[in-house]
Amino acid sequence: MSKPSIPKGTRDFGPAEMIRRNYIFSTIRKAFETFGFMPIETPAMENLSTLTGKYGEEGDQLIFKILNNGDFLAKADAQAMQEGDSKKLAFSISKKALRYDLTVPFARFVVMNQTELTFPFRRYQIQPVWRGDRPGKGRYQEFYQCDADIVGTEGLTCEVELVQLFDEVLTNLQIPGFEIRINNRKILLALAQVAGIEDRLVDLTVAMDKLDKIGENGVVDELQKRGIPEGAIEKIRPLFSLNGDFQTKHNVLSAIFEGNEAGQKGLEELRYVFDAIRQMELRSGKLEFDVTLARGLNYYTGAIFEVVVPGVQIGSICGGGRYDDLTGIFGLPNVSGVGISFGADRIYDVLHELNLFPNASATVSQLLFVNFGEAEERYCLNLATRLRRQGVACELYPTSAKMKKQMTYANNLGFPYVALVGSREMETGIITIKKMETGEQYAVDKSEILEFLTA
Repeated sequence: MSKPSIPKGTRDFGPAEMIRRNYIFSTIRKAFETFGFMPIETPAMENLSTLTGKYGEEGDQLIFKILNNGDFLAKADAQAMQEGDSKKLAFSISKKALRYDLTVPFARFVVMNQTELTFPFRRYQIQPVWRGDRPGKGRYQEFYQCDADIVGTEGLTCEVELVQLFDEVLTNLQIPGFEIRINNRKILLALAQVAGIEDRLVDLTVAMDKLDKIGENGVVDELQKRGIPEGAIEKIRPLFSLNGDFQTKHNVLSAIFEGNEAGQKGLEELRYVFDAIRQMELRSGKLEFDVTLARGLNYYTGAIFEVVVPGVQIGSICGGGRYDDLTGIFGLPNVSGVGISFGADRIYDVLHELNLFPNASATVSQLLFVNFGEAEERYCLNLATRLRRQGVACELYPTSAKMKKQMTYANNLGFPYVALVGSREMETGIITIKKMETGEQYAVDKSEILEFLTA
C-alpha cells in the first residue's frame, strides 16, 4: 500500500501549529469585534455562475470547479468536447465551485438577505478559500482569509477605520515595520485615460499588479505582449519609479490629471484618508501612497489596499478595497462597500520567519495530574473536575504508567505544571505541584490550586 499524501498547496496542522494559528485568529477576531464588526459564515461551495467573471481573466482560471454529481458526462456539451473547448465544457459538467475569496460570496449574501440586514452593515468572516495557484512560498491552494467589510455607505471614514484596523491587528501581533500601501482605482482609470487606453484598463491593472514580482521591465514586457501601444507605455512608465511622500506624489499626479475628473476625484479621496490618519496617527504602521498598486480584482472601484513587511520575501499579507458595483451584479444596485482581508497563512509565515510567536507549548492545558493508581486516579479526577469548572485547563494521565513515561509526556507537550498526588497528599489535602520550567516543587492546599496557577 502506498504512503498516503495530501494535494500540493494544502497542509496538515498539528497541535503546536494550531495553537499558533489560533493566536492569530483570536487576535484578529478581537480587533474585528472592537471595531464593531459582526460575524457571518457562507458555504465552502458557491454556484459557479456566482464566482465567474468577478476576478478577471486570470482569476477565473484559478477557480476550483466541482464536477456535477452522478454521471457528469451525461449532460456534457458534446461539441465542446469534440472541439477541445475546456472553458465551454466546464460549464456543462460543473455547476458549483469552491469559493475563491470571501468578498463575492459576501456580496451574494447581502443581496439574498437585504431585507433582514441593517445598513450600514459591518461584517467579519474567518474561513478558508481555494485557488488553483501554483504552490510556492507564501502561496497555497487552500488558505484562510479573515475579512472585515462595511456595506451600505460611501463614507470615506470607512477607509480610515480600515487603515486603523490593519494597524491595530498587526501591532498587536508585534509585526515590525509593516507598510499599509494605498491607491485608488480612479487614479488607475485616469492613467489609462491619459494614455489613451481606457478600453484596456484591465490589461493595465493586471500587468501593474505584477510589478513587485517581475519588476519594471517585466511589466513593460507584459504590457507589450498584451498589445498596449508603445506611446501609452512611455506615458505610464515614469510613474513606476515615482518616489516621495504623499504630497510629492499628489502634486505630480495632480498636474498629469489636470481636467481629468476621475483622477482628481481619486486624489481627493486619498487626501481625505491621509489627512485623517495624520491627525490620529497610527500605532506602528506606515501609510504609503503607491501609484503602481493595482490589485488585479476587477470589482474594485475606489481605494485599494495592500500590506507588506519590508525585508520579508513573502508578498503582501493583507489587501482590500472599495467595490461600489459588486452587489449590483446580483441585482442590488447602488450599495457601496469597502473591505479588507488579512491573509492568516502569510501572517503565520511572517511571524515564524521573524520568530515573533509567543512561547507556546503543544498543549492548551496548564496542569497534568500524574496517575499513581486507581485510588489516586479517582481523587485526581475529582480535583480536575473542580478546576475545569473554575476555568483551569488540566488533564489526568489516563493510566498508571511508569513515572518516567508520564513526565516525558508532560515535557514533550510543554505542560507548565505537574501535580503529584499520592496517598500522603490525599490524606493531608496538600498537593505537590512541580513547575516544569525550573523543576521547583511547591506544597499547595487543594483548595488553593487555582490561586497558585493564576498568581
